[in-house]
Amino acid sequence: MDEALLRSLTPNVLGILVRRGADFAAAEDAVQEALIEAVRVWPGGRPKDPKGWLVTVAWRKFLDAARSDAARRRREELVDEEPEPGPASDSDDTLQLYFLCAHPSLTPSSAVALTLRAVGGLTTRQIAQAYLVPEATMAQRISRAKRTVSGVRFDQAGDVATVLRVLYLVFNEGYSGDVDLAAEAIRLTRRLAASIDHPEVAGLLALMLLHHARRAARTSGGDLVPLAEQDRGLWDTRLIAEGVEILQAALARDKLGEFQAQAAIAALHADAPAAEETDWVQIVEWYDELTHLTGSPVVRLNRAVAVGEADGPRAGLAALAELDDSLPRYTAVAAYLHERDGDLAKAARLYSEAAEKASNLAESAHLTRQAARINALKK
Repeated sequence: MDEALLRSLTPNVLGILVRRGADFAAAEDAVQEALIEAVRVWPGGRPKDPKGWLVTVAWRKFLDAARSDAARRRREELVDEEPEPGPASDSDDTLQLYFLCAHPSLTPSSAVALTLRAVGGLTTRQIAQAYLVPEATMAQRISRAKRTVSGVRFDQAGDVATVLRVLYLVFNEGYSGDVDLAAEAIRLTRRLAASIDHPEVAGLLALMLLHHARRAARTSGGDLVPLAEQDRGLWDTRLIAEGVEILQAALARDKLGEFQAQAAIAALHADAPAAEETDWVQIVEWYDELTHLTGSPVVRLNRAVAVGEADGPRAGLAALAELDDSLPRYTAVAAYLHERDGDLAKAARLYSEAAEKASNLAESAHLTRQAARINALKK
């Protein structure tokens, strides 16, 4: 069974059903049933036209469900309109599906779940495992999302920025269960890039590739490894080269966006043969651009780290002092900069405080080790 083929065909088949008049929620259910049928039947012999087979089966599943619906008369009219069997349409509604699944009326978690199901072709069980929630909970979330967007016209213009944020949320989940969400996000972003010519789509794809290239070096024995300490020989140079090439083409269009700026920062890190050769001055300049684009306090926090590397720890601490100390990772950044400035006692105390505030066990363990390391240096 070629699961990758099934998942790649899912949005096209769903789009065809919606174009034929099926409402989105019913069409999505029918496509899922057709996928289950394919898993059962195809191992005995895959059809010559997989997409056409899925469209035919999904449409019949939809009609079967439609006949038992309360609006029987209207649904029976659709039975009479069933197209003759033949090659499936070549139209690609993937872009409209991205827009629909990232509709502004949906919460971020619902948009992520619906995108993975309708565009990514993942099962409810796979999505639930990836997000560590019960399957019934994820099924309810997806059902609510489908009901929310069921009345949205399929040809309405969507918001690319919202779609990109949903894909970025997927990417940042990394790996959990039997689905590699980072790889899935890259696959979906590649498909989006093939559907629309947009510099920020390219910027996000470049950013994902550059971050994903460092994945093998990011942990060791289950422990987090900071960027400066990573074994750069483990970085995927093929992904880095592809990410840089995509980024350069996007930047050449002179329509800078936040994902392009983030990718430029990642590219500068990837370009440095060793941590001490990082071009921190350029990185600060890109953080200035990113701050101008977003005004994000988190961006300014990361900028403070870069300033500390480019202009010295006291300059970094001065930049940090301008921010709210309740920001996530503020205390960890302060600990690092105070360590760089030679104040080991304060650094150790702040590392311990940061460990208590950490949002996950891996980060907490890393910060605890940093505190222990500093305390050992003080003796």
